[in-house]
Amino acid sequence: MQALDPDLLKTFLAFVDGGSLAKAASIVGRSPSAVTAQMQRLDDIVGEPLLVPQGRGRGLTAAGEDLVGHARRILAVHREAWLALKGVRADGRVAIGTTQDFADSGLPELLRTFAASHPRVRIELRVGRSAELAHALQTGILDLMIAMRQAPAPDEVGVLREPMMWLCSQRGLATRQDQLPLALLDPQCGFRDAAIAALDTTGRRYRIAAGSASLAGLRTAVN
Repeated sequence: MQALDPDLLKTFLAFVDGGSLAKAASIVGRSPSAVTAQMQRLDDIVGEPLLVPQGRGRGLTAAGEDLVGHARRILAVHREAWLALKGVRADGRVAIGTTQDFADSGLPELLRTFAASHPRVRIELRVGRSAELAHALQTGILDLMIAMRQAPAPDEVGVLREPMMWLCSQRGLATRQDQLPLALLDPQCGFRDAAIAALDTTGRRYRIAAGSASLAGLRTAVN
């Protein structure tokens, strides 16, 4: 019996989560041809095809569907073993910068997991605006930054892509006004610039009714 290579399983799950070989290549940082070769290698190990042509792309075969859960469990155990052996020995300081968006959502659970697996590492968390955090990263104050970008720089890694959305009060009265009242973050904000540019492009009249340096302030203004 041949062993299931964790690297091959990571690529396989990248396809599952991304929905295409091209997305998988982007997620794992390999060329599309390299990803295709990895999938063929995994087919050989399993003994049957895991992907099947489906429209313009590819989908999972029955064997592929069966492998998904096993692959996630194998990689979870692999990660736990690595952290158990390496994490407890690591020490020092890690300075992390993040915007409020991430600080309020998935970051707390990640930090709890990291603290449990790296008990000797001191975490310093700094929450701020993207421009401020980028400067801190460039000057060496931060070791790592989690922030939103329109496009990643060469030394950055894109981990999540989300569409921008307009949010309004549940009362829904704003769109009835001649001038659309906006609640925006203070200047030097990509969302602010994108919102104003979109309205200018369509010719929709607007006014800045509220400004805030924090998301909490915006939520209060909109509600």
